[in-house]
Amino acid sequence: MAFDERMLNGMGVLSAIVDTGSFVRAGDMLNMSQSGISRAMARLETRLGIRLLDRTTRSVTLTDEGRRFYEQVMPLLAGLEDAAASVSGAAHRVRGRLRVNIDPYFSRLVLGPRLGEFLDAHPDLELELITRDSLGDLVGDGFDLAIRFGELQPSALITRKLFDTRILTVAAPSYLARHGTPSHPSQLASDGHVCINFRDSATGRPFDWEFHKNGEVLNVPVKGRLLLNDAGTLYSTCIAGYGIAQVMEIGSRHFMRDDALIELFPDWGEEIFPAHVYHPSRHHPPAKTRAFLAFVASLREEAV
Repeated sequence: MAFDERMLNGMGVLSAIVDTGSFVRAGDMLNMSQSGISRAMARLETRLGIRLLDRTTRSVTLTDEGRRFYEQVMPLLAGLEDAAASVSGAAHRVRGRLRVNIDPYFSRLVLGPRLGEFLDAHPDLELELITRDSLGDLVGDGFDLAIRFGELQPSALITRKLFDTRILTVAAPSYLARHGTPSHPSQLASDGHVCINFRDSATGRPFDWEFHKNGEVLNVPVKGRLLLNDAGTLYSTCIAGYGIAQVMEIGSRHFMRDDALIELFPDWGEEIFPAHVYHPSRHHPPAKTRAFLAFVASLREEAV
């Protein structure tokens, strides 16, 4: 099977369909009619001898064969783009469209306030951030990468750790004025203290309250009637003085610098929580991906 311009164009059309989720939006992106998009896909499927897409009135998804083809072809397209940029003298230019599946906590409290800075530095880049509680189908949903907190999830994707962040136990001054300041984590199980639970999206259950010190791990069965799954609500409720919360150090330090929150049990604050990046390919990531991850790493250094 010969590789020619039509096949290359078909690969580009497939990429646009996966990125946008529809033939119509792909046509708008590529300035092609819907019938032109359909013909390009039909030619590509005929050349490959496989069905790439399942199409209904409401959605377009990759077939299993289409997903495998997409995983292999996308790094090649990115490599062609980088090669063209290199030949034209723009090897280090960050451009194109970058679609990122990102943890809501990190997006809201750490990345969001600094996005303008990143985009100003890369005027030829279009960035789409989709905040999700779960990893989902990275390839089928057209993402270039994902950033998730927590232990590694079972996946065929390529992963690496970005950083670790400590888990802090915090409360507002108004809460401590009413309930007193606990001197040991075990007091949270009694003494009338109110704890705000946070749901683990991986299990659907509240996170356990753990306290780590010099290799010792203390599990405390806390009491609390409030269970949340949104970081913004967790912080606002805690700052308002309702109860005690466990939060990640990244994104929290400015609340403590402003005395909106007080860290409790600093001697028991050695529990860490990892953040990982997920890639759909083993191939060297394009310049836009490298630039974004470098920016994320710089935020980690500044946020603690």
